This record gives sequence, structure tokens and C-alpha cells, in this order.
Amino acid sequence: MVAVAKHRADSVAPEPDEPTTASGAADRAAGGRHRAAPPERLSVWATAQATGPVQRRGRYVRESVQHPARMLPAIAAHAVTAYTAPGDLVLDPMCGIGTTLVEAIHAGRDAIGVEYESRWSDIADANIKHAHTQGATGRAGVIRGDATSILSLVPAALTGQVALVVTSPPYGPTVHGLVRPGADGVAKFDNAYNDGTDRGNLAYRDLTGLADGFAQILAGCHTLLRPGGVVVVTARPWRKHGELVDLPSAVIGAGIRAGLTPVDRCVALLAAVRDGGLVARPSFFQLQAVRKARAAGTPMHLIAHEDVLVFIKSQTDSGSGSLGGTLGGGVVA
Repeated sequence: MVAVAKHRADSVAPEPDEPTTASGAADRAAGGRHRAAPPERLSVWATAQATGPVQRRGRYVRESVQHPARMLPAIAAHAVTAYTAPGDLVLDPMCGIGTTLVEAIHAGRDAIGVEYESRWSDIADANIKHAHTQGATGRAGVIRGDATSILSLVPAALTGQVALVVTSPPYGPTVHGLVRPGADGVAKFDNAYNDGTDRGNLAYRDLTGLADGFAQILAGCHTLLRPGGVVVVTARPWRKHGELVDLPSAVIGAGIRAGLTPVDRCVALLAAVRDGGLVARPSFFQLQAVRKARAAGTPMHLIAHEDVLVFIKSQTDSGSGSLGGTLGGGVVA
């Protein structure tokens, strides 16, 4: 049986436990500084003791809900606390509304993000400013641009300075989004990246193209990471025309091609732990899809977790990946 971390049910952003089963990864991420070993290393992160809206309430600006694929703040917070020390630099090359950045600066780390779409980079900037009004002590900035060319976007002075990368690849151009009941049924909105006309977003590539683009991003991150730096990627399979698309395996392959070494595969719960059991927190569309599948005889289940794929840059590797400044509070165009 896998040990499950315990958190207070009323926590807005649950305090992360010390890291997972990545032996020594936290120590290496801290640049060799000694960190006391926790009593047990957990491969299951209890990151949904509170719902996503509750975790974000008051901590993020209202417009944040418009992003079609938001990372749970508790997942980012857990990764930041487990794999870095105060003052370290955290990077999210596909930062969206800035969840990784916000959780990093609340934890006393500095952070930098890259975001392809200006709509989301503007909201990320607003979230950073909001975090500072709430007492966040870290510094953060957002760069607007294509992360597949991240080395042309991020200041060269940051090469070899990043302690931790936290990010998640897109799951396709259309995701669950939000729903609004009406006279003609349920209307879906905020469920796609841009308006569908700009195909530069990785979300519009097929799995092979997505994996190749993500490998380019990770190769750039490899160059920006310090020796012993850690990369944390959340991903989960999804179904396309009824077939399961194995995104986690594609991510592992992309990381290896980028020169990173896989060290852990953990679980970030999307369900709450209650009295030894799991309480699912499905979206309206996921619940609807599972009900239809079961009615048709397919034993489909609700999604209860995301895979957490952990990579590390070798301690002796100071070069670039195999694929070849000063932080402010604003968006860098």
C-alpha cells in the first residue's frame, strides 16, 4: 500500500510534505545544501483536499478561471517546497495564468514564466501583482513568447541558475472548460486555447508533434537548469475517439531526448482523501462521459490523479540539452 500524505481538509493551499521517492533529488535541487530527510518519502501527493476553486479563492484574480487547463495550486506548491529552498529560482516554460509563479513567490522563491498567449500572460502578471499585495516575498516575471525557443527569450544571465522547472503540456485544443445551464441545455465556454486560428500553440499539434515541441522546450530548460536541477511535469492520459492517448510516456521520452534523467513517477491526487478513501472531484463533462460509457458497457472510471514525472539534470552536466537578468513584476513582451 502506498502512503498518503495527510492535510487539513480546510486548507486553501495544503502545506506540501517533503518530497517523494526521488532519492536525494531535493538535496541535489538545493545545490548540495544539506536538507534533513523526512521520516518517509511519499509517492502520492494529497493535493486536492480542497477543490480547485477553493484553493484559488482570494489567492488568484477572478479572470484566472477563464484558462481552459489550470494546474491545481497545491500541486505547484508541493513541488516548489519539496524540491527547492528559499531564494531558489523556479521556471515554468508554459506558465498559463502563472500558478507555478504565484506559489513559488508565496514560498519565498523567485520565478520566471514563459507564456505563448498574451491573454494568459496578462492574467499571470495580474496574479503576480495580487500575490505581492498578499505578502508574497519572491520576485517573478512573465515573458510573452514561444517556449520552443526559450533560450532566445530568457536572459542569458539565467543560464545554469534555475533550480526547478514545474510545468504541464496541453492536452489538446479543446478541454473541459466551464459550463452554464440554459434553456437549450448546457452551454460550454472557455474550453479552448485562443480562437483556433493561431496554430502555434502546442495544443494544436498531434501527439508526435506535441512530444517533439515539448522536447524542444525541455532541452532549453536543461540549459537553464543548474547541475542537479529538477524538472517536474504533470500529465495524464486522455481519450481521443475512444482510444487512450499515453501522454505521460510521451513526456518521459521527450525528457530523455532533452538530456534529462527520469528519477521518479509520482501521483498528484485530483481527489480528496477522506477516512482512508478517495472522494472524486470530476468535472461535469468527465462525469457525463463516464456515465455514458458505463451505460454502453465500458467500465470507465473517474480520473483521480495526474502523473507527476520527475527528471533531474546530472550534477556533472553543465552543458545544453541534447536538442541543441533581473526579475521584475511585469510582462516582458
